[in-house]
Amino acid sequence: MNEVTSTGRVSRRARHKLDELHDKGLNFDLAHREEYTPANGWHVDDYRKTLPSEPPGQPLADGSWAACRRLMVAYEFADPRLVRAVYYADEPLEDRNMLLEGRFFGLRFLLGLRVGGVNDTTGLVDGRPVRRWGWNYRTLQGHLEMGQMDYEVWKWLDSGEVAFRIHAFSKPAEIPNPVVRLGFAVFGRVMQRLFALRALQRMERLVCARLLSQSTERSPDGEQAVLDTIAVRPASATARTRQRLERSRGETEPDAPTS
Repeated sequence: MNEVTSTGRVSRRARHKLDELHDKGLNFDLAHREEYTPANGWHVDDYRKTLPSEPPGQPLADGSWAACRRLMVAYEFADPRLVRAVYYADEPLEDRNMLLEGRFFGLRFLLGLRVGGVNDTTGLVDGRPVRRWGWNYRTLQGHLEMGQMDYEVWKWLDSGEVAFRIHAFSKPAEIPNPVVRLGFAVFGRVMQRLFALRALQRMERLVCARLLSQSTERSPDGEQAVLDTIAVRPASATARTRQRLERSRGETEPDAPTS
């Protein structure tokens, strides 16, 4: 098996703990998924970030939909100041075990997850054709929460609109440590929302940076122009990228959580 892959510098303990996830099961029962609703004490959230659009039709090989998909596979959209992931990249994405190292007020928590499925579908939503690709992960025994988080990139084939979407249902797990239990009760929901909102913002920045890099790669000074522009204002170097962002600017706020 290849070396462990991580989305940033993580502790040695986190890398060692990854192998222990193979023996852990989910900490909630998928058979009762329909019961995981706000009425039964679960949080249910939906978030959305509009990305630069494409021409109508199937996603482009070098467009924002494909860029978003690549970033999703590598879990690069997660803010490393909050969460860093450890996993074996040579394992198939479906059923992959992942260990997240969560960072919270100077403390670090190791959170085990397992990818529950990968989907790639084309169908109708509200009568409109849409291409959807995504995957989800589910919490394992020992996690501070119970539930599932789904990540998807959508492209409306009739208009070319592209969006990154997050859907989640969750509930605090049984936490034996009283100090951790109290801290999670006070700050857990805040950090949960912060993770999702930063993931949306980071995804937009990274997708725009990749599109910018592609649009300037034929320029003699293209590489340096990309580096300079990303550091200051990632969407303003080319008219095409700037226009895409301006069209999407009014729709970049997340959907209101349903909880």
